[in-house]
Amino acid sequence: MSAVTASAVHAGVAAEAASTSPGDPWLNIAIFGAFVAITMVIVFRASRNNKTAADYYAAGRSFTGGQNGSAIAGDYLSAASFLGIVGAIAITGYDGFLYSIGFLVAWLVALLLVAELLRNTGRYTMADVLSFRLKQRPVRIAAAITTLVVCFFYLLAQMAGAGGLVSLLLGITDTLGQSLVITVVGALMILYVLIGGMKGTTWVQIIKAVMLIAGAGVMTVWVLAMYGFNFSALLDNAVEVAGNPAILDPGLKYGVSDISKIDFVSLGLALVLGTAALPHVLMRFYTVPTAKEARKSVVWAIWLIGIFYVFTLVLGYGAAALVGADVIAAAPGGANSAAPLLAFALGGPFLLGLISAIAFATILAVVAGLTITAAASFAHDIYASVIKKGKPAAGAEVKVARRTVLVIGVVAILGGIGANGQNVAFLVALAFAVAASANLPTIIYSLFWKRFTTKGALWSMYGGLISAIVLIVFSPVVSGSETSMLKTADINFAFFPLSNPGIISIPLAFLLGWIVTLLDKTVEDPKKQSEMEVRSLTGIGAEKATQH
Repeated sequence: MSAVTASAVHAGVAAEAASTSPGDPWLNIAIFGAFVAITMVIVFRASRNNKTAADYYAAGRSFTGGQNGSAIAGDYLSAASFLGIVGAIAITGYDGFLYSIGFLVAWLVALLLVAELLRNTGRYTMADVLSFRLKQRPVRIAAAITTLVVCFFYLLAQMAGAGGLVSLLLGITDTLGQSLVITVVGALMILYVLIGGMKGTTWVQIIKAVMLIAGAGVMTVWVLAMYGFNFSALLDNAVEVAGNPAILDPGLKYGVSDISKIDFVSLGLALVLGTAALPHVLMRFYTVPTAKEARKSVVWAIWLIGIFYVFTLVLGYGAAALVGADVIAAAPGGANSAAPLLAFALGGPFLLGLISAIAFATILAVVAGLTITAAASFAHDIYASVIKKGKPAAGAEVKVARRTVLVIGVVAILGGIGANGQNVAFLVALAFAVAASANLPTIIYSLFWKRFTTKGALWSMYGGLISAIVLIVFSPVVSGSETSMLKTADINFAFFPLSNPGIISIPLAFLLGWIVTLLDKTVEDPKKQSEMEVRSLTGIGAEKATQH
């Protein structure tokens, strides 16, 4: 591709992005509406068999490994993966691609350490596993709290992505209008989950995964075709537009100071260890009938997710070359607008509307998965297991779950309005840090350490959770910089210099669980421990548990 053509495309996109909105807002709305209508019909059809808790939480365990793997990819490839990472690569180059590497490598931890063992041990939620051989009441409460907090942080990212995306497409630049957009997205999410449960949500995630990977693949081939399938020519053009060769080198974002280098290590820890502790991803392992299908679903997910993350490298540098970092940063939604603006540069208003509808579908599918996970955690772990002591009235647990969906939806909408404008990949990294701190140590200890006690679990979960949240609150994420959630310069309580708390909170949670268990004189039930070990490693007894 000639430099003249590249500069012409760049100038055209810059001019369009500087206007009210790229493309045709009515076309964008029509494509959005068509997707919502089609998926709503699918959700209605899938909801016909939602009679029991197993139907609502685990889709009756009726999905194959391939279907569940596609749904896991749909659950995992969130707005952060598409909007946030493409934007991060377009603006910070190599350092932005580190998100893709971290998110993908994390799956090896999930596959090797937790996927099959969790499926064999639990029924519906992560708390089923953590409380299996420990005291039920305190551990279930702690696990439910950590699940709700992780889901909340993840929801923040998705809602912020929705606000930026739709605002870009409809030309809404004022805060009130963007808040209204986030509210509409939240209302749609609530509707999906209330009606469809896990089965409806799973089908939406499968459809969305296929659409997202196909759409990203088409854009990737298109970008490469413009440069004669010469990736080096694309990189050269990206450097030329950026006027900065450093976008090809490590360190543009995480190498400018010693603090930023430590921040990178902290981010890497959170990304690699967080996936194996994300409640909404772990819950997907319960929707398959056997441990073999659980393994197969993770392998499917790794392939689909890996292919997609290779696409993000081309799309990120394509956006840098054809749109430009300055144009992306100035557009509504900031870095999150890189992928839609690249679509406009390639295929005009129609491709922009189509790719944006796919991104919109991505957000809806992920928030639906998060919401049903949070609702299941409260209804199953708090209401049914703690309040009703394992004996809820027929149908009461599902009713409580549906009411919880409404509450979570409202909280997510309010949080999304507060987080609007943040890079969604960055916000998701915070959710990973909280998950890795609050959940992973207890999961690992419960599955592999016979001596582990209830007190150790509680100290690890609460210690990891509280330390991660406190460090986030007192970090530049919340106050003290231009990109903080609290943008007022007068407010600055950023005493903790790192943007991601993982490097402190994750080792602390492991340490607390270990030390408290060694100091604890209590001995947990050895029969339960042996049963859990046999079931987790062989699957014997798992099928009986799923029939309750």
